[in-house]
Amino acid sequence: MSNIKLDEVVCRDSEESELSSWNEKVTSDEKVNRVYEILNGIHKQGQRSLGSITPDVENGTLTDRLFKGNKAAIADSFNLPFDRNEKHAYVFGRRSGPLISGTAYCISSCCMILLNKVVLSSYNFNAGISLMFYQNLISCVVVAILGLCRAVSVEKLNWKLIRVWLPVNIIFVGMLVSGMYSLKYINIAMVTILKNMTNILTATGEYYVFQKHQNQKVWTAMFMMIISAVSGGITDLSFDAKGYTWQILNCILTAAYSLTLRLVMDKAKQATKLGSLNNVSMVLLNNLLSLPFAIFLIFVLNEWEYVINADVIELPVFWVVATASGLLGLAISFTSMWFLHQTGPTTYSLVGSLNKVPISIAGLMLFKVPLSVPNMFSILFGLFAGIFFARAKMS
Repeated sequence: MSNIKLDEVVCRDSEESELSSWNEKVTSDEKVNRVYEILNGIHKQGQRSLGSITPDVENGTLTDRLFKGNKAAIADSFNLPFDRNEKHAYVFGRRSGPLISGTAYCISSCCMILLNKVVLSSYNFNAGISLMFYQNLISCVVVAILGLCRAVSVEKLNWKLIRVWLPVNIIFVGMLVSGMYSLKYINIAMVTILKNMTNILTATGEYYVFQKHQNQKVWTAMFMMIISAVSGGITDLSFDAKGYTWQILNCILTAAYSLTLRLVMDKAKQATKLGSLNNVSMVLLNNLLSLPFAIFLIFVLNEWEYVINADVIELPVFWVVATASGLLGLAISFTSMWFLHQTGPTTYSLVGSLNKVPISIAGLMLFKVPLSVPNMFSILFGLFAGIFFARAKMS
């Protein structure tokens, strides 16, 4: 028993010495009881330590993991079958975590774009701002419920944090609205290719704002993106000037959102009680603050009259699809955080670029987009440029 190691526990040495002192004096049943008494004490102490150090983390999560790991290790010495199964389940979870989280992220991302296209184009719903409002409202309700159930940790909002975050949120709303309208008028494959232009604008902004220099491979990839976007637009048989205008605006706003977020993040953290702002809190903050802006735009642009008189809102299937798209939007936020935690920024960036391939193919096939050979090559070249850009950023 003296060679059992309870890693990452403060009282490890004292526990090991105590175990060795009674190893040859008691029966095996008494050993089991004694071990579980010690582990219960470690578990309670770990909960108190975690509570004092990281109050924004869900109670007991890390402690339970350590507790189960130590319990499984000791079970090997006592040949306890249920603890061995617990250990195998833990090892399996670690190995399959990246695959499951990556698959969930890709599926939710693909389905979100496809469902939005269905709502805006197939149902010919001409109220993108109202759709955005409904989706963001769903996200707020779900996150609020999860927060009340303590399934996630959510930072309490205050006026200081809201004032700091307002510039980011205004750009966020513009980014969502422009994305909705561009998706309505342009096929999914071309939207995906044109979105590569966001990388160019972001890299340029980082150079002038943060003095961040990119390597030669990155600039080569961005040049390839420009070629694919221009050639794709020229050869697009379903070219729509209004849709391309919305998409260009979306690229500008998306790059501005990324840069502004970096500028205000430190101030936003200082405006919180704990000095940090987790991703779940940012999801709630963005979606919650967007609701007043969406209501304002709906009334100013008289979109509410269209929504009230639209025949499509009487179809139950329409509400099912719209609700599903809202839930998937929230799912993207959670699955992307999960996948990023399981892997890392490098793998996350590469998989995000590779994920554009099935999205583009599905968009072309499901919506029967008129396609020419030159346009197909432009799309494939753009997808390759996106993957090459992700690889170049890693080097």
